Amino acid sequence: MTLFPFQPAHSLEDVVQERSWLIEGLWSDQAVGIVGGEPKTFKSFLALDMAVSVASATPCLRRFPVRERGSVLLYAAEDSLSEVKKRLGGICSAAGVALADCDIQVITAPVLRLDLEDNRCRLSETLEHLKPRLLLLDPFVRLHRIDENASREVAPILDFLRSLQRQFKTAVVVVHHSKKGAAKTRAGQALRGSSEFHAWVDSFLYVRRVGDRLSMTVEHRVAPSQSGICVELHAAGESLALRCVERASEEPPQRANGDLPLVTIERALEQAQGPLLFDQIRSACRVRTQTVSNALAALMAQGRVHKTKAGYQLPASST
Repeated sequence: MTLFPFQPAHSLEDVVQERSWLIEGLWSDQAVGIVGGEPKTFKSFLALDMAVSVASATPCLRRFPVRERGSVLLYAAEDSLSEVKKRLGGICSAAGVALADCDIQVITAPVLRLDLEDNRCRLSETLEHLKPRLLLLDPFVRLHRIDENASREVAPILDFLRSLQRQFKTAVVVVHHSKKGAAKTRAGQALRGSSEFHAWVDSFLYVRRVGDRLSMTVEHRVAPSQSGICVELHAAGESLALRCVERASEEPPQRANGDLPLVTIERALEQAQGPLLFDQIRSACRVRTQTVSNALAALMAQGRVHKTKAGYQLPASST
């Protein structure tokens, strides 16, 4: 008999509470998840924007920072290769970088099916060779011939994608459609098919139309969620890319865990002579580690605090 390894809970390794991000506030490091939304809400543009931001270490949607550049592996099942290149080029132009300088590898095979064992093996071998920081698959409906409403058929594919994330330490982004009549349904419940999809995600982006605007919801398994982030498709010269736009009225500052106003951390950073480390912020604010972690995540997602190698600090315009 061969036992699984185990050890007492009290002897488990302590981990740093500070959260790491692939894209700060938008996508956790090495997270699996879904970019979902209603038809014609530019889900593919959003996913490609994430690819460019990771490959160039530039802010996604011109707002959400990326601190570490990484390679990207992309499969776009519905668009021609020339259209993929055109869209990536436009987003790069908006980000102020050259496509040639971005390590984005595109799978050029006409078909990739995650329900076929030989295709899964080839994808695994491709990841083993390239070791990307981000794997992007768009859209899910073109990657299989299963019944998306059947949990027993969906779960093995999602389990396979999770295994890729764990084996190759890569983030996985899957673009997926919403179901019909989901305009007023909560974001996670609006996805088409089995409830397995929403249960699977670590990070989740959902875009829907609110009047004549696009509104994005961000959810994480272990970080604060955000809603009502307004985005628009903007054309400027050769660039065509999504960007965040300001809301007509700002919501009052949120609270992390209901007990620490975000302004408390902002005040501590404002009074500091330079960047503060995580433990220094916790000591200055005299609150629990998880509370500070949640608050910092919310502040970075809103662009009110930046993280550097020296620590956390307010944006230059705020100091």
